[in-house]
Amino acid sequence: MSTMTMLLSELTPDARDRLLRQSRPVRIPADTPIFRERQPADRFWIIESGRVSLHEHRPDHGTALIETLVSGDLLGCSGMLPPHHWRHGATATTEVHALEFDGQAVRELCAENTAIGEALAAAVAAAMERRLLT
Repeated sequence: MSTMTMLLSELTPDARDRLLRQSRPVRIPADTPIFRERQPADRFWIIESGRVSLHEHRPDHGTALIETLVSGDLLGCSGMLPPHHWRHGATATTEVHALEFDGQAVRELCAENTAIGEALAAAVAAAMERRLLT
């Protein structure tokens, strides 16, 4: 089950609508950096189509690929976790269509609606666990 499917299936229709109101559709051209390590993380995405490489710089080793994200994957977990700085970099390797969420607005929504907060926390944890195991 994709992160997007898991996240949205955990919510009531009203909660799902409230969360989706915090998003906007975006198109990211191929070969476009989406974010860079250690920069402020103020948003996250659910990828609808395309491929994104998640990478990190390793001293004396250059850039290392962590994972390739595809449709249904959650991109930008750092936007939801303190200290809200990107822990990795991300680049669109193909054209990407995604739902982009405002991190601050979603964090506020999670604080007022625990069902949304719990579902999003589970989705972030699942994405991070998968990245640790690969």
